[in-house]
Amino acid sequence: MNNSANTDTPKGDRIAKVLARAGVASRREAERMIEAGRVSVNGSQITSPALNVTDADRISVDGKPLAEPEPPRMWLYHKPTGLVTTTRDEKGRGTIYDDLPEDMPRVMSVGRLDLNSEGLLLLTNDGGIKRQLELPSTGWLRRYRVRVNGRPSEDALEPLRKGITIEGERFLPMTVTLDRQQGANAWLTIGLREGKNREIRRAMEAINLSVNRLIRVSYGPFQLGELKQGEVEELRRKVVRDQLGLVLEDDSGTASKKPTAVKRAPRKSFKPRR
Repeated sequence: MNNSANTDTPKGDRIAKVLARAGVASRREAERMIEAGRVSVNGSQITSPALNVTDADRISVDGKPLAEPEPPRMWLYHKPTGLVTTTRDEKGRGTIYDDLPEDMPRVMSVGRLDLNSEGLLLLTNDGGIKRQLELPSTGWLRRYRVRVNGRPSEDALEPLRKGITIEGERFLPMTVTLDRQQGANAWLTIGLREGKNREIRRAMEAINLSVNRLIRVSYGPFQLGELKQGEVEELRRKVVRDQLGLVLEDDSGTASKKPTAVKRAPRKSFKPRR
């Protein structure tokens, strides 16, 4: 019996992966777009992401041909408080995308920071990078500077270092350093590898401490450094390649200098570094 038909692997890549690589949306969002009938392949509308495509296929989204994918790019962004990390907000609140330079390409955030949190947010034009960096198996350490109201002792912080369970949800052990007491507040440095929703705030509440400032200062090897609130800086492609283990045809790339204006009115300019 000839079993070759059962062992042949379809050529190309899954359509959602191709859309993500082209920067249209994350893979999960691309699947939703397909199911909503917004994607066509070779002139025919598709509604299932269970399809492989190759370079020979003609893909369009909302009636517009899919652009050639750019090389993977990443930016560091210092998110201010008061912005949500979504493309649009049902409550009409400002989003990070309202604050970004208007001449940046379409980007996606790697993970999120909540409305009242600030600090380092990674941005990318590549859905594959976004997915890779968000996978729990990646396990990159995220470090935060956290100000809490109260006078925590080392003993009070120990449950966080051992791993704490809150309302049936288990949080992995955190690294917690008590940096200094400043009046009624204390500053801590906290490291974690999961990044669950409001993880630090919920953990602090569980030991009777209230967070009144939370700043992410690093995400894996990427550092906030001296980046001011609202500023954006592109990473050189060589850095992206080396840190993520990517093979890039062109890794010379361009890194872009920080915008001079912190608050945008009108929108900030995004200028390439000379």
